[in-house]
Amino acid sequence: MADSARSLLLEQVRGYHDAQAPGPEKFVPGETPILSSGAVLDADDRVALVTAALDLRIASGGIAAKFESSFARTLKRRKALLTNSGSSANLLAISALCAPQLGDARLRPGDEVITVAAGFPTTVNPILQHGLVPVFVDIELGTYNTTAERVEAAFSPRTRAIMIAHTLGNPFPVAEIAELAERHGCYLIEDNCDAVGSTYQGRLTGTFGKFSTVSFYPAHHLTMGEGGCLLTSDLKLERLARSLRDWGRDCWCEPGEDDRCLRRFDFSLGTLPPGYDHKYVFSQLGYNLKSTDLQAALGLSQLAKLPDFIEARKQNWRQLREGLDGLPGLLLPEPTPGSDPSWFGFVITVRPDAGFTAGEVIAHLEANAVRTRRLFAGNLTRHPAYLDRPHRISGSLANSDIVTERTFWIGVYPGITPEMIEFVIGTLKEFVATH
Repeated sequence: MADSARSLLLEQVRGYHDAQAPGPEKFVPGETPILSSGAVLDADDRVALVTAALDLRIASGGIAAKFESSFARTLKRRKALLTNSGSSANLLAISALCAPQLGDARLRPGDEVITVAAGFPTTVNPILQHGLVPVFVDIELGTYNTTAERVEAAFSPRTRAIMIAHTLGNPFPVAEIAELAERHGCYLIEDNCDAVGSTYQGRLTGTFGKFSTVSFYPAHHLTMGEGGCLLTSDLKLERLARSLRDWGRDCWCEPGEDDRCLRRFDFSLGTLPPGYDHKYVFSQLGYNLKSTDLQAALGLSQLAKLPDFIEARKQNWRQLREGLDGLPGLLLPEPTPGSDPSWFGFVITVRPDAGFTAGEVIAHLEANAVRTRRLFAGNLTRHPAYLDRPHRISGSLANSDIVTERTFWIGVYPGITPEMIEFVIGTLKEFVATH
């Protein structure tokens, strides 16, 4: 009886979805918003969420574990840890590398971490939050990534790690930078939040560093609404990160599980009484950064569509790049040599001799319902939050300043149709022709 009622309800949910979304909305040029990013959700996603809700999967459990296993295989890492955001995944990565259990290999306050100035705050914030010193390097215009040469020039005797994001899906030269990290005895953390499915020299991004991170915010390649993931193939680091994510506890049982180690009441740790319940022994200063099975259920449904999502992003980027090629006054993006990006956005920089400003282009696009975004923070060192924070700048940040003044990006996510792309191309050509 319960099974038949459940099947009927899920069938009705699918019917409800189809009734709510009977077909593609008619595109009205200049009126229908062309978003910079967004989630693409179908009937399978709605059914997955309702199925988890029917089972009252309101905490982290079996569905989350299944997603972790599936996602680790997809991204070719041994372990994946779901988190409540990509930002939390970045925090876990740095926290794990600062863990006392690593001994002399741990990061300590005052150690330097090389990163880029033209990035997103949550790549840098965990560095500062742990008393480490960010060392900011510049980027290249066109790829909007740094170079191995810039990173190598930034090394000092205090340098212990490198933490860089692949910009808008375009890989930084990660093989070369991973080699630098190994040669200098440093950790490499890849912020892969914008680049799921990108490759460099035929290898997936997110597989070069000790840790890589992913976001499942609706803007990204896959969505859980909120959520993120930390990935690694180092089992010791995974164990440390899992403990930090789960309150800092020493126990490794899954939620709702007891005595996996078969010695729950046999431990003698710290100055606790012998036999103190291992489920309540804490070995690290941790957090609760877990996600829920509801989120993971949506994630599993989305994961099945990842190849199609990636191809749609690539096709939309190619259509924009070919349609805008040669347009005066605009510097168009280029993939990093040796890469095959799974694009997050299409970046445009207004040239200094264009005769118009980035603000004017943005205003024209927005007036025609084409949504724009700046390249995240531009030069982070110019923001109020970072003015008085310990940091070091290596070389010039001239290109990061150019990005701050003259760069923006537009969308390529799978919800954008070829018709919309043609309208964006036409809108930009119209602006340039009249200026």
